[in-house]
Amino acid sequence: MNPKNIFTELKRRNVYRAAVAYGVVAWFLTQLTTQVFPFFEIPNSAVRFVVIALAAGFPIAMLLSWLYEFTPYGIIRTEDVDPVQARSVQRATGRILNFTIIGVLLLVIAMLIVGRLPFYRQTGESISQKSIAVLPFENRSEDKANAYFAEGIQDEILTRLSKIADLKVISRTSTQHYKSTPENLPEVARQLGVAHILEGSVQKSGDAVRVTVQLIKAANDSHLWADSFDRKLTDIFSVESEVAKAIADQLRVKLTGLEEQEITAKPTDNPEAYDAYLRGLAYSLKAQNSPANSLGAQKHLREAVRLDPKFALSWALLSYVDSVGYIGITLQATESLREEARQGADTALRLQPNLGEGLVAKGYYYYAYLKDYPSAVRYFEKARPLLPNRQRRPMGAKRIILQPSRAARPSQCKPV
Repeated sequence: MNPKNIFTELKRRNVYRAAVAYGVVAWFLTQLTTQVFPFFEIPNSAVRFVVIALAAGFPIAMLLSWLYEFTPYGIIRTEDVDPVQARSVQRATGRILNFTIIGVLLLVIAMLIVGRLPFYRQTGESISQKSIAVLPFENRSEDKANAYFAEGIQDEILTRLSKIADLKVISRTSTQHYKSTPENLPEVARQLGVAHILEGSVQKSGDAVRVTVQLIKAANDSHLWADSFDRKLTDIFSVESEVAKAIADQLRVKLTGLEEQEITAKPTDNPEAYDAYLRGLAYSLKAQNSPANSLGAQKHLREAVRLDPKFALSWALLSYVDSVGYIGITLQATESLREEARQGADTALRLQPNLGEGLVAKGYYYYAYLKDYPSAVRYFEKARPLLPNRQRRPMGAKRIILQPSRAARPSQCKPV
């Protein structure tokens, strides 16, 4: 076919208009997902999926626009259109595409205009001043293998802060894709819906650790508080507690007696056990739920509880990893896996009956292995006041809520 005829046919079949319409709608949907998904704490992988799906859909949309036309009788193949009506049908299709393009562009323009209006900008003031996002801590150790330690310290500080009901703490899922020190902090805070950002870095050499943190008020990018802590591994817990308490003081957050006890708690007296726990924690926090990550987490958490059998937090995380590995089929479903998950949750709660992580682990055990959904929900609800900002509890509850027929009654335990 003559190239000139091909371009003429593309124009006649409104393929050009369809390409523009698809591009405009795809751009709008991409902007919408990047703004809305973080608000609902939807993982960033979902945003990537939307972008990839839209990109993959483009050639399909172009093929469909070549093959089909809009008519008063519905969508039919272009070859089947009555030659007498072909011109008017193609004009009607073109008008529909034009209206789509214009409509989406008007919507985008309206959003841009509203975003610059004074009353819209003032909505930022409605963001609670008692809100914070903890960005990934930078690993400044010479040994890059110590990245697990920086990641673990960040998550432990986040965990302590998340136990304060009077403070809104953004989940790690929503913050992990940001840099340790992003260039535009006010914009990052706006996207996350918080008034404050905590940045930090960790440097580990042998048994010496330096943790540097700074609390930033996002509205004017000013430092409210900053400090550096030089500690031995045996005293690293005091850093996590001091940082959490300092932030609570700076933001004038009210602490209950139980919350103050929780954020100052020392999970273990064994530094080697804590190091093993942080290694296991780093594996459990990886975005990809794979057999290698599940087995890596298991290995180090088992070592942690071997070194300190009274390490309740490690028992709870081991149980959680076993249950999630069972659900995600990243661990081999065996009787010993189920028994370890049960033992981990029970031991954690025996050692610390009010440990929120232990209650979450017990809930996941009931959910994954026993299919006893009412009991699972009951444990998740018990964990709610103890972990008001943590994602693992609500994610467990959401799994069941989205399957209401399952929540009606417990099922019999199936062999694993």
